[in-house]
Amino acid sequence: MPYQKLIMRYKITAPKALDTSIKLPASKSISNRALVIHALSGGAMLPDNLSDCDDTEVIVRALRDNPYEIDIKAAGTAMRFMTAYLAVTESGEHLLTGTERMRHRPIGILVEALQRLGADIEYAGEEGFPPLRIRGKQLDGGPVDIAGNVSSQFISAMLIAGAAMRQGMELTLTGSIISKPYIDLTLCTMRDFGAQVEWTGPNTISVSPVRYRPTPYLIENDWSAASYWYEMVALGGSDYHVRLEGLTDGSRQGDSVVRYLMSLLGVRTKFGSLDKGVPTTVTLRCRGSRLPRMEYDLINQPDLAQTMMVTCALRNIPFHFRGLATLRIKETDRIEALKRELAKLGYVVRSNAADDLIWDGTRCDAEEHPVIDTYEDHRMALAFAPAALRFPGIRINNPMVVTKSYPQYWDHLRAAGFVIEEEP
Repeated sequence: MPYQKLIMRYKITAPKALDTSIKLPASKSISNRALVIHALSGGAMLPDNLSDCDDTEVIVRALRDNPYEIDIKAAGTAMRFMTAYLAVTESGEHLLTGTERMRHRPIGILVEALQRLGADIEYAGEEGFPPLRIRGKQLDGGPVDIAGNVSSQFISAMLIAGAAMRQGMELTLTGSIISKPYIDLTLCTMRDFGAQVEWTGPNTISVSPVRYRPTPYLIENDWSAASYWYEMVALGGSDYHVRLEGLTDGSRQGDSVVRYLMSLLGVRTKFGSLDKGVPTTVTLRCRGSRLPRMEYDLINQPDLAQTMMVTCALRNIPFHFRGLATLRIKETDRIEALKRELAKLGYVVRSNAADDLIWDGTRCDAEEHPVIDTYEDHRMALAFAPAALRFPGIRINNPMVVTKSYPQYWDHLRAAGFVIEEEP
């Protein structure tokens, strides 16, 4: 509800035991891809089970209303996908803009790749950053390259638009490739709508000039959102039982790897259906495994960084997470934000030149009444709220940032037995 936007802080107290069923939100990643592909197909019926988060809502409004100025607010995916969509559709001229933070998130690599294919895009402010002035037209397509080590969303935006080009596209990814599961998710979603797209080499993807076809489409629920309930079970132990609705075994979502990572911490995942690809209820229980140390490369799942680091620290498990360079250009600089906020809880986390995050067990004095800042970043609020299991009464500033990806989060916590008190 609108009045909730005015709430400055939540104080959170966790229950001693928990036994709950949660209907997770729909996948934001799949929703945003399916929406843009659906628009390019010319279909009349929207995909089913669309996410109701802020990031998806801005795309829905932009595609429905087609205004001259499109404000995508803080939605990075929307900025990248709509840039490519507007560039290849004959829908007139648009100004694509967003929040102050968005106007400092680089987009030059995507813009330059589209321009090399003939796109009419210019910067309305600082070069290399939004806002963008875009005059849409049909592009011929053809061979083009783009860096593979900055954001997979740039690559996904190019691929989705490629199927709308006269000659299709042969996209070469230069350098190392990060977040590859998200690229594969894009390819799968494109194929679901009739596109012909495939890896034709270790760093080359070919998109045939085959138009998308309107297709009934059901969106799976969100494994990223599931990760916060895994975190609660990992911290709550055998007294915490959680059932999550609408997930599939063999999911295309990259963050579904959380089931493996949390299994190392003793959290068992049981699927209600044995049929892979069928949405079902997943049951989580913890059998109390004690891992001496966790090392993992999150280059393909950077959005799990906050979840895993808070969980490991509060379980007193030293960690070394690699592949985190893109955290610098997310909604906030997540590397610095994690170091700062975990220090409030008594954990001295350091980073190195490669932007790894490392905790070797070094502690500092925890704040007596810690207050977690969220930096306009939904995943800071989502990942630190379960810390109430170790820090009763922990406070979260600007808690409504969760609407970016999981609008029902606080309601779900309350229904599960968490006490959430509003503070001015």
